[in-house]
Amino acid sequence: MKIAFVGKGGSGKTTLSSLFIRHLASTGSPVVAVDADINQHLGAALGLDDVEAEALPAMGDRLPLIKDYLRGSNPRISSAETMIKTTPPGEGSRLLRVREDNPVYEACARPLELNGGAVRLMVTGPFTEADLGVACYHSKTGAVELCLNHLVDGQSEYVVVDMTAGSDSFASGMFTRFDMTFLVAEPTRKGISVYRQYKEYAHDFGVTLKVVGNKVHGQDDLDFLKSEVGDDLLVTVGHSDWVRAMEKGRPPRFEHLEDDNRRALHSLKAAADATYEQRDWERYTRQMVHFHLKNAQSWANERTGTDLAAQVDPAFVLREAETATA
Repeated sequence: MKIAFVGKGGSGKTTLSSLFIRHLASTGSPVVAVDADINQHLGAALGLDDVEAEALPAMGDRLPLIKDYLRGSNPRISSAETMIKTTPPGEGSRLLRVREDNPVYEACARPLELNGGAVRLMVTGPFTEADLGVACYHSKTGAVELCLNHLVDGQSEYVVVDMTAGSDSFASGMFTRFDMTFLVAEPTRKGISVYRQYKEYAHDFGVTLKVVGNKVHGQDDLDFLKSEVGDDLLVTVGHSDWVRAMEKGRPPRFEHLEDDNRRALHSLKAAADATYEQRDWERYTRQMVHFHLKNAQSWANERTGTDLAAQVDPAFVLREAETATA
């Protein structure tokens, strides 16, 4: 299952996504964790020290390798240089799977032993001083989108992405790449405003959206969230001494996480798992093509000097049964 955590800056989405990743790892599930936020904090939330977190290989710096591998022998793609973040797979493309070993994971993923399980951690890379004034952060997250477009994940396999804050996710088609989107909202007007914006933008694309109320202290906070988001409210999370210790770099054993918060994580996993039967690979592929053509027409044809509509394989539908090329 492909799962996104979104929310306004400071809402706690990175903390909650890291707890969810730890929970999945503790169940023995294979997990690929991706930090796609402009503020790269997921590695630290998963227990890396500052030196280890800074040493993580940036996907954005390895985009040529990613493109070259995913292109495979697809005859519709003249060169890896003409691939953009929305390029869809077709006959001959190489696909990614959660459990496999491949050159993309070898170059971009750091294996972590976490709570008795194994997690592959990937990061887009930070927005650096060299990028200021000359680059858009979405050029970095484009590596994530390209990988998600070529990813075939199965039941009880998980890809968890800590997305960039606010509504920036809508600057590309990446918001449609997930089976479940968890929006982390505080019980405040600002927290709810991001929910409303996300709900409105995602409405026409079949995005499954559930709200995780964070920093909820008492009945008044709970009543506020219920009145503002209704049935989209899945669970709420309050104060956690475990999280406080983790943020100080001294996390206790994960089994000591508070019972209420552990039950909340179980509910998140159950909600995500329930979307498996609703998967529509044809719609998923159709949306991929829609955003690719939109990007091609608005900027990419001119930049690459190529009609990128020709990259679309009209007979190809990404499915679980698909296998990567040799």
